[in-house]
Amino acid sequence: MRRWWFLTTVALVAVSALAWRGWTADAQTPVQVETVVGDLQIPWEAEFGPDGRIFLTERPGRIRIIRDGRVDPQPWAEIQVAPVGEGGLLGLALAPDFPQTRFVYVYHTYQDGGGLWNRVVRLVDRNGRGQTDRVIIDRIPGAVVHDGGRIKFGPDGKLYVTTGDAREPPRAQDRSSLNGKVLRLNPDGTVPNDNPFPGSPVFSLGHRNPQGLAWHPQTRTMYEAEHGPSGDLGLCCRDEINVIEAGRNYGWPEASGKGGAPRFVDPIADSGANETWAPSGILVPSRGPWRDSLLVAALRGSQLRRLILVGPEFARVASQEVYFQGELGRLRDIFQGPDGTLYLLTNNTDGRGSPRVNDDRLLKIVFR
Repeated sequence: MRRWWFLTTVALVAVSALAWRGWTADAQTPVQVETVVGDLQIPWEAEFGPDGRIFLTERPGRIRIIRDGRVDPQPWAEIQVAPVGEGGLLGLALAPDFPQTRFVYVYHTYQDGGGLWNRVVRLVDRNGRGQTDRVIIDRIPGAVVHDGGRIKFGPDGKLYVTTGDAREPPRAQDRSSLNGKVLRLNPDGTVPNDNPFPGSPVFSLGHRNPQGLAWHPQTRTMYEAEHGPSGDLGLCCRDEINVIEAGRNYGWPEASGKGGAPRFVDPIADSGANETWAPSGILVPSRGPWRDSLLVAALRGSQLRRLILVGPEFARVASQEVYFQGELGRLRDIFQGPDGTLYLLTNNTDGRGSPRVNDDRLLKIVFR
């Protein structure tokens, strides 16, 4: 009996150790995570600079610099924000020509006239500190929830911005509204001449709360991730992964998930009517074992999802895998370093998660 008890105890300890290190028994690729830095405060997005610095936003309004595995004691920049609900300092993107211009773009929520608004501002890196340069787009109506907030430069050099419906679903179908959209801008904030709706920054519409943008590095197929309804219009779940095309309508609030009216574009994957992912940052790695897969950092789902993409444009999902489910808590973002290493940001200190030791953390994914 004692021998049986001893062997059982050893087995349980071994399983617990593997779970702590990030192993997932039912996934095809054995991986683990290592902590790069901890004790971050509600991180939202991070990106490598060409000099090896990591620029990272914290929702209370700080842009931090991580170098050589350490967080600089002084913020690179501090921005006055309204960090209420899901708002605050959110997306960040370095200009494609950063070595020459030193421009960094951020999306943030602010309060004015008793209301909440969102805008994109451009900062410039001077002497190792960020200084505000100009406002790129302003007066995007905000709310306590559904602020969107992801910004990315596409392979065409244009700046793409996701905006939520600010809890006013009809705005997502209104082309004159900036809410519930993917916007496309020139780096100086002007509207590109080849946008689908002349004179308008709107690139696609019918989105509820989009928080993920990515492109396939070879085909340039554009992907977007958005949160489905959590009680809105009496519906649940139906988180979406979409392939975005210029001028197309993705349905919200008239359609959610697959099977909408023919005039709307169906997602290439959704969570169905009974499961919630709450997808945030997404990525198609340019190299490594998960190349040609769409990786999705999930908040409420507390997992990293791998969508294996197929087809000539990688616009179909053949299968899915789940990693780290319940092990790391809420995951906000995934990004890739210049050497191909993949990184995750946790989001457990936002009031909705359960903080673990040293949360929030920047994690490195290690393949075994």
